[in-house]
Amino acid sequence: MSLTKLLVPTYTQMLKTLSGWLEKAQAQMPKADAEALLSARLAPDMFPLSTQVRFACLQAQEAIFRLSGEAFPESLDTLVEEGRNASEQPGSLADAQARIDETIMLLEGLAPNALDADPDRPIAHELPSGMIFDLTAEQYARDWTLPQFYFHLMTAYAILRREKVELGKADYVPHMFAYLRPETIPKG
Repeated sequence: MSLTKLLVPTYTQMLKTLSGWLEKAQAQMPKADAEALLSARLAPDMFPLSTQVRFACLQAQEAIFRLSGEAFPESLDTLVEEGRNASEQPGSLADAQARIDETIMLLEGLAPNALDADPDRPIAHELPSGMIFDLTAEQYARDWTLPQFYFHLMTAYAILRREKVELGKADYVPHMFAYLRPETIPKG
């Protein structure tokens, strides 16, 4: 399977899912309580929901530019800074939804083979701490960007659940209903 065919649908469907969780939170809570969710966190040493949303978007966007061999645009630096500063400036749910929408538009605008140039192409992935990981494009996709994306996504889910937003398994995998055999839907 090509990296484009793996990553683009995965990122797109799960970002749409994340957007749905935020919409569900807004529908279930008074506006002020829903907006306050952006500052909620699982533990004192973890980033808040606002950061989790931004960093999920960051993982998808960073992968697009890294795997296509393009330089990172300034918008990625902005996304990183927003995420790092979200404790003091969490933004609004509308801001979070805008970041998700921007990322989905970027994904949907890619060519069908945009990330497939060479799965063995070397990638030096440097972290802010100065550590550098030497990976192939395929290893980067499998071992870094997808796990990091899902970490931030699942942390967002856990924060929302902890804050009493009514989410369940069906909210996590709504894309699967497209594959459901109608005759197997439970009755009642």
